[in-house]
Amino acid sequence: MSVKTSEPEELELDERGVEQAVSRRPMASRGTKKTRSIAQRLFLILPPLLLALLVLLGWYLATGHRHVGDVGSIILPAPGDVFSSLGDGIRSGLFLSNALVTVEESLVGFALAVLVALPMGYGIVKWRLFAVTMQPYLAAGQAIPAIVIAPVLYLIFGYGTVPIIILCALIVLFPMVITTALGFQTIDRSLVDAARVEGAWGWPMLAHIEFPMALPGIIAALRTGLTLSITGALVGEFVSQGSQGLGALVLVSTDQFNTPLLFATLLVLGFLAALYYCASWLLVKLADAIY
Repeated sequence: MSVKTSEPEELELDERGVEQAVSRRPMASRGTKKTRSIAQRLFLILPPLLLALLVLLGWYLATGHRHVGDVGSIILPAPGDVFSSLGDGIRSGLFLSNALVTVEESLVGFALAVLVALPMGYGIVKWRLFAVTMQPYLAAGQAIPAIVIAPVLYLIFGYGTVPIIILCALIVLFPMVITTALGFQTIDRSLVDAARVEGAWGWPMLAHIEFPMALPGIIAALRTGLTLSITGALVGEFVSQGSQGLGALVLVSTDQFNTPLLFATLLVLGFLAALYYCASWLLVKLADAIY
């Protein structure tokens, strides 16, 4: 009897051991995945920080043995002077007010370019006549420098934010159109043909087949356009010689030989570019979550 009763007990013990081993595997895999994600985040964060520290250290060593008023301090100011000017500008609201103007110009110009570039890129791929008609003008618009187009815009629309927005949109437009068209050109034609056999056409075809498959190219176009929009806004502010915007602040500091303010403005521009890059990265995550 004792032998017969011990066999079920041993089987129960074995089953419990198997269940415990199976339950431990997901926990171990979760721990490994968490460690990997932390390592990946550190790999993305640490190299840029180390490079920034090296640049800052080299900048400090290059300017550490100079006196105020030297010719060298006018060309390359000390880090302390730049950060002091940056702090004064932040406290006084100088950088915030001018940065908001530049952000408004760049975002409105980017939105205008999106409304034109995405349909145009799709039309270039879908309709041969439209592509033959528009491509020469796109190439000519890209070949003409923006600084040459700007005076024409100021003659037509006058001085203000409107020509700056239009100039920003023109600078962003060409790369967005080309990247969008490339995204639609790389769609697998066999899947499109299979959808047509099932009766898909027009808007359902675009919304459910073509757009999701061309999404990587469209996201690349949006990321490129968003980061270029600041450049377009700055070019417009340079040419307009206005009194608002970070571009105007760069011109004022250059005319006054105020290099600490100039470098502080460049730091603010770099911070804005980093914000725009993070926003474009969020677009990728949003697209992955939806599709």
